Amino acid sequence: MENLTFVYCSCKVIWTLLVTILGYASSLPVGDDSICTTEELAKYSIIFTGKWSQTAFPKQYPLYRPPAQWSSMLGVTHSSDYSMWKKNEYASNGVRDFAEKGEAWVLMKEIEEAGEKIQSVHGIFSASAIPSGTGQTSTELEVHPRHPLVSFVVRIVPSPDWFVGIDSLNLCEGGHWMEEVSVDLFPYDAGTDSGFTFSSPNFATIPQDTVTEITCSSPSHPANSFYYPKLKILPPIAQVTMVKLKKTQLGLSAPFINPPAKSNEVIDSVLETPLDCEVSQWSSWGLCRGICRKTGTKIRTRFVLLQPANNGIPCPNLDEETGCEPENCV
Repeated sequence: MENLTFVYCSCKVIWTLLVTILGYASSLPVGDDSICTTEELAKYSIIFTGKWSQTAFPKQYPLYRPPAQWSSMLGVTHSSDYSMWKKNEYASNGVRDFAEKGEAWVLMKEIEEAGEKIQSVHGIFSASAIPSGTGQTSTELEVHPRHPLVSFVVRIVPSPDWFVGIDSLNLCEGGHWMEEVSVDLFPYDAGTDSGFTFSSPNFATIPQDTVTEITCSSPSHPANSFYYPKLKILPPIAQVTMVKLKKTQLGLSAPFINPPAKSNEVIDSVLETPLDCEVSQWSSWGLCRGICRKTGTKIRTRFVLLQPANNGIPCPNLDEETGCEPENCV
């Protein structure tokens, strides 16, 4: 009887221990590939620099209604179980609303639900909008050993559904937090609107497409605002820099600070992207003008579709003349 009691008690202890371990494990991220071996929290300053200038991106550059600008930044620190957005995958409803209209409510709800259900989100951060294509905005973020990844989105304004951002950048390397990291940013299409230009009207993509990177040759359409077929690669439209501020002991949270945006502040030299002149097709030949039984002349014309910029190829002649025999002579 004593042996049975001992076995029963031992099983009860083991069961209690197992339940405790499983309960703790359920609060951890499911995937362990993003777990950092350091035992400290880390805090970073994140600085977003817009490089969307008329010199670097002269084609269809928005000057008014509205002029070129950047939305506020919305980002998260998280584990590998969460993904805010990912190239070649479908954008969520929240990312769609943010990329098309700059509305963050649905995306915020998606982030909060992910944090509650699978404990995959450590913190949310935001930074102020930039009222021009060039300028800076900054804020601070905190990463955790089990949540060392950073993701964010910033909408390109105006645009159909274009944005820049980072997907799951790991700030932990070799068991240590990185001191500083800078990433050049390029435009992405959320795959929810089919517009080609910055000012295109709303035209929903049905069925929805995946998130794709916009390049100088893709989409391969002359109307595309980023179409520069003579370039090998687009210049960066923005850049983000994250600098480690200080070490914080595990379990102690640092105060959140959201400094104001620094507008119209460009740090490095601006690239010049040459833009060649584009002209229309020739019109039909006009009537032949001249004296009967003598050689006359007729003219055809074309017009400028796109003015050259930054030492691009200048426009050719817009009219052409040739000889002809006058008609309807008596």
